[in-house]
Amino acid sequence: MSNMSGSKALLEGLWNEGARVVFGLPGGAIMPVYDAFLDSEIRHILARHEQSAAHMADGYARASGKPGICMATSGPGATNLVTGIATAFADSSPVIAITGQVATPTIGKDAFQECDTVGIVTPITKYAFQPMQSQEIPAIVKKAFKIASTGRPGPVLIDLPRDVQINVANMSFPKKVDIRGYNPHITPHPVQTKKAADLLMNSNKPMIWSGGGIIISNAAPQLREIAELLMAPVVTSLIGKGGFPENHPLSLGPIGMHGRPEANKAICEADCILAVGVRFSDRSTGRFDEFAKDAHIIHIDIDPAELGKNKKVELPIVADVGIALKSLIASLKRKIVKRDKTLWSKRLQEIKSQIREGDFGSSNELYQPKIVQKMRELLPSNGILTTEVGKNQMWGELYYQAIEPRTWITSTGLGTMGFGFPAAIGAKVAKPEVPVVDLAGDGSFRMTENSLSTCIEEDIPVTVVILNNSTLGMVEQWQRLFYNGRYSGVKLGNTPDFVKLVEAYGAQGLRAQSIKEFEKAFKEAINSEVTTVIDCPVAPEEDVFPFVAPGRGLNEVIFNSEDKN
Repeated sequence: MSNMSGSKALLEGLWNEGARVVFGLPGGAIMPVYDAFLDSEIRHILARHEQSAAHMADGYARASGKPGICMATSGPGATNLVTGIATAFADSSPVIAITGQVATPTIGKDAFQECDTVGIVTPITKYAFQPMQSQEIPAIVKKAFKIASTGRPGPVLIDLPRDVQINVANMSFPKKVDIRGYNPHITPHPVQTKKAADLLMNSNKPMIWSGGGIIISNAAPQLREIAELLMAPVVTSLIGKGGFPENHPLSLGPIGMHGRPEANKAICEADCILAVGVRFSDRSTGRFDEFAKDAHIIHIDIDPAELGKNKKVELPIVADVGIALKSLIASLKRKIVKRDKTLWSKRLQEIKSQIREGDFGSSNELYQPKIVQKMRELLPSNGILTTEVGKNQMWGELYYQAIEPRTWITSTGLGTMGFGFPAAIGAKVAKPEVPVVDLAGDGSFRMTENSLSTCIEEDIPVTVVILNNSTLGMVEQWQRLFYNGRYSGVKLGNTPDFVKLVEAYGAQGLRAQSIKEFEKAFKEAINSEVTTVIDCPVAPEEDVFPFVAPGRGLNEVIFNSEDKN
């Protein structure tokens, strides 16, 4: 027990939970906390926009596996965090957002910069707290970390009235907290795992579908062991890339709208699917009624709300996927495989040989897949790649092999443009010893390019590769294919000289107009001690193929513009 202000109690509570960095932007209603930073060892990193602060915290969380912390003032500061909070919620990322609020006597009276932050974020957080007395803060911080990082992770908000930050009280910092009604179920029922083992062992064409839950649960070793026990091919969701090494012989890459065509075709032929830590999103499955309609489906997820939500499954298992897979491995090892593993392997080789890879190639010198593949060649296996949203993201999904967990960071559920650059900054803070690269489009980069100031001021060197086509490329592609080329609102025009732009911030700007020039620039960038942006002018008419159009099944892959009908 000790007397201190609410602000000091907040920072001490964060420190006790292992927080060493906060990404934020101050304002009137959060100033008492910012004053307390001067007496704290916690590093504050000044963002240039609150949305970027939230994305930085998100990137930090995904790279480290620990909660990322962001902070803003009340009113517009809090509402600017909303997109970043929603992004973290959609992708199950443990972010703790701390906002200032007007003093308790003026709440509800339309005070300056007042808004109902708790009401706004309730649908996009696991929980939102608003302490009305200073002495509540230590327990609330403890609860926030527990909620954000256990069960299915996600964002938690703490909204601090200004007087609660200032008032001095006798503070007690609990070593543990109980949260009524919050008790994530993490252990699988043994009967269910035995049934799963029977289904897998008796199948002729088993497949494993790995999602973000594998990465969250640090269950990549267990996933690999099961795949090799069964000799079952592994596909991933977009966010699940890296949960299984994509250079492994059993990897088929991601499935879905912009998944690998061989992965999509194979999962359509599987007779038993082990879906682990996935949520059966429409972007992964295509038409729900057509997805794996003849297969037995085993679905393991820690969130019971996901089981049967989009697709009815034969065997749902509520559990932490890491614990469930360990139990499943034990069951599998007690059984004898009754099938000929070579038949399915041969069929998979046939599928791969049938894919018309040449149909979506290009002779252009800076064809985007060539850039992406060169990045993979030059980055170490533990190098981190973040992406923006659009064509750059889809090129990355198709052609960048993620080898280790937490090295592929992208916005999937919300699809947030502008995410990749600030997320890269957060990831670099979490992993300063590895190169961190943002694969960007010019449209996305321009949304959060002011984060260059943060990179330079805080000495956080990251690399940005801009696939610069002077357009909102993915929207343009859809307008070209599905709206008869009627382009509306996609031509960016007035594209800045990115080399000059980044140099104005004090960063290094490079331009590559050939693969040879790109290789040289990229090597220089990832070894540089200053943030480097590489501008790669690419052809806007180069579309991302192959892909599955909305409303179609995964077996209806479009390989070129002539297939669209």
